[in-house]
Amino acid sequence: MPADVISLLQHLVRIPSVNPDNAPGTAECGEEELANFLGGWLEALGAEVLLEEVRPGRPNLIARFAPLDGRPRILLGPHLDTVGVGGMVIEPFGGEVRDGRVWGRGASDTKGPMAAMLWALRECRGILAKLPVAVDFVAFMGEESGQWGSKDFAKRHAADYTFAVVAEPTSMQVVHVTKGSLWATLRASGKAAHSSQPERGENAILKLTRALDTLDHHLGHALAAFTHPVLGRSTLNVGVIRGGSRPNIVPDCAEAELDIRITPDLAAAGGGLRLLREMLDDHALPVELLGAHENPPMETAATHPLVLALLAVDPATQLAGAPWFSDAAHLSDGGVPSICIGPGSIDQAHTVDEFIETAALLHGAAFFETFIRNLGVPR
Repeated sequence: MPADVISLLQHLVRIPSVNPDNAPGTAECGEEELANFLGGWLEALGAEVLLEEVRPGRPNLIARFAPLDGRPRILLGPHLDTVGVGGMVIEPFGGEVRDGRVWGRGASDTKGPMAAMLWALRECRGILAKLPVAVDFVAFMGEESGQWGSKDFAKRHAADYTFAVVAEPTSMQVVHVTKGSLWATLRASGKAAHSSQPERGENAILKLTRALDTLDHHLGHALAAFTHPVLGRSTLNVGVIRGGSRPNIVPDCAEAELDIRITPDLAAAGGGLRLLREMLDDHALPVELLGAHENPPMETAATHPLVLALLAVDPATQLAGAPWFSDAAHLSDGGVPSICIGPGSIDQAHTVDEFIETAALLHGAAFFETFIRNLGVPR
């Protein structure tokens, strides 16, 4: 067993768990090896461990230190997967300690926060079964793509939990509000022709770009009406555009991928997909809507007792919001009040030289240990 939280994180980084869905950059993909290691590590601490396969070879891990006996129950929840490693300028699975940092894929997002939670559980292992609030460790597969792990977990187990502390690199701030996201593809169809006679064809790229210009103006204006005091306004980004095959062929197909970030009031008004469809219909835009996938925003009350308990651990820890989304949003949408917190900075997540400061990692482990121990203090 690793001797300290730093060596534990090194070990976690050295177990590849790259999400296979989006340009992994390696053949060493999937969460199963990491889940198996964590299962053995947690069983050695006295936990009952369950692996629930969500997709072939890609399980969630649930570790319980106390039985399902009716007491309030919370979870500490990192995700098992990392983004791809293509283009990294450091050894992605090296786990090197240098310049006061641990380097490698996942060091910040989210194996660093995971290690801090695990080490806190190790230090509290003698009291976990006796606490008035049960503390489980749940590690989710697939967060970096479709969040299937947290969605599946919420469907199966949400009724058992009163709160979720989801691991993300938040510099130990309590992120209690996040935006949701709608990802969708727009496709324009045209008619191919030789570029010397473009009038014989129908240019799909021009149809698409004109539709996008209309959307940018009208949908962008509509989104600006949905705001939040912490998160700001709902937004639209055209992130990918593709079309055509050669400069001397009039393109017969073009596609664009959109990302609409959704504030809680937009979600309450029907969501980004409803608004996008309305805009396409109202302006009779000549595009087809494909592959729409909407993730909910999250908003957990700042006055929730466990939010207040987290804030009480360290005066430097404050409430925060974030424009990104995470597993916490799906847990919250499933009925489990949730927040995100963890050591490390989101600025280091997904970078070509990902790292976490060792001082931040140590602080995170101590923070989570204090939080767990305080659950046994009468209030």
